[in-house]
Amino acid sequence: MATFHLVSLGCPKNLVDSEVMLGFLQQAGWQLTEEPEEATVLLINTCGFIQAAVEEAVDEILELAKVKEKYPTKYLVVTGCLVQRYGDSLVSELPEVDLFLGTEGVKDIAGLLQALLAGSLAEKVNCPDRFLMDSSMPRTISTPIFRSFLKITEGCNNRCSYCMIPSIRGNLRSRPVADLCQELMQLEKRGVKEISLIAQDLTAYGRDLGAEVTLPVLLRQLLEHTDVPWIRLMYLYPSGVTDELLTLMAQEPRILPYVDIPFQHVSDSILKRMNRHYGQRELCRFVDRVRAIVPDIALRTTMMVGFPGETEEDLLELQSFLQQYRIDHVGLFAYTNEQGAPSESFPDQCSDAVKEERLARVMELQAGISREILQKYVGRVLAVLVEGLSRETDLLLEGRTVYQAPEIDGCVYITSGVANPGDIVQVRITEAQIYDLVGEIVES
Repeated sequence: MATFHLVSLGCPKNLVDSEVMLGFLQQAGWQLTEEPEEATVLLINTCGFIQAAVEEAVDEILELAKVKEKYPTKYLVVTGCLVQRYGDSLVSELPEVDLFLGTEGVKDIAGLLQALLAGSLAEKVNCPDRFLMDSSMPRTISTPIFRSFLKITEGCNNRCSYCMIPSIRGNLRSRPVADLCQELMQLEKRGVKEISLIAQDLTAYGRDLGAEVTLPVLLRQLLEHTDVPWIRLMYLYPSGVTDELLTLMAQEPRILPYVDIPFQHVSDSILKRMNRHYGQRELCRFVDRVRAIVPDIALRTTMMVGFPGETEEDLLELQSFLQQYRIDHVGLFAYTNEQGAPSESFPDQCSDAVKEERLARVMELQAGISREILQKYVGRVLAVLVEGLSRETDLLLEGRTVYQAPEIDGCVYITSGVANPGDIVQVRITEAQIYDLVGEIVES
């Protein structure tokens, strides 16, 4: 029986691709092994969105290449965004690799690997036409079975000046409502209790399917056809969040009071250079509107410092916004040039030293804000989805409230009480740290 070892890098959207490839390979009789030394094929699904991800992917490829060098009969296969972005140029850069497969080749993986083993592979680099998964395709869940992701679109029509996603993943393609309902029903049967809806931009869902297909329409159908208790919304574009969506969130407890909405910056001049279609005034009104309709909501955003042309005044505007609006979760990172992105050629590039100094300054500010925000939960009893034993110590359980998304936000350390992974329990919060909470299970 042919065996394979899989490494999946990058975002949850890429993870779903890896899970579909897993499903196709296992359906074709391949066996997954955790040890690369035991595998016939060493498979890595890469991210190539930003330079740091490219570097991580290359490092991982070279690590697997060492295994292949030790066992020359093995095959090394690279898939995903790195291949889609750089294509044929990778052949000379990474001669150790036997097959390169782009993001659109998910459904072809089993046939191509079989051809590779048989020595009948026609091309070393394969970047097929655009692909959109559907619920009929096999998918092997790699996350804990009680939580998973539902990828509702592929591609993006936004053209942010720093972003390569449209050139890598293509234009927006939305999956039909009925197909997404079918997949969520399948996930529910497997035991999923928390589903995170993911896309490059959730608010763009359905724009390619007609005016009658929108994110609120999809959510109502998911609520009607399943009983999954936690539905989380990730990656929304600020100007696309409607009152209809927020009102639905306020009315439906199964749609969690949590949204991940990347702002990227708040300075009007920087937002304009980023080709983001809103300004600081719109963002301020947006936050006020969201909190008015869904008062108990947790907001997550990302902010980028050091974008070309950013001045000290621009950074002070960002710091002032964070101090005034006190966003619950803020991911901060320094801008880097991406080959082929318009911003690569923008004038007034910031030096690395300036970027790092500004990043450290804003991170310190947000850490203090986060510590203060979390204090509001002390003494409250909150629903917590138990993940299992803590990553810090086997003496504690670990879980998340509705206000904490998996993998990216803090967690709840549970100091007393008994529960199993996947249980949703009531926890009284006794302590707040910078990013994490501490609490005790309340016995029913």
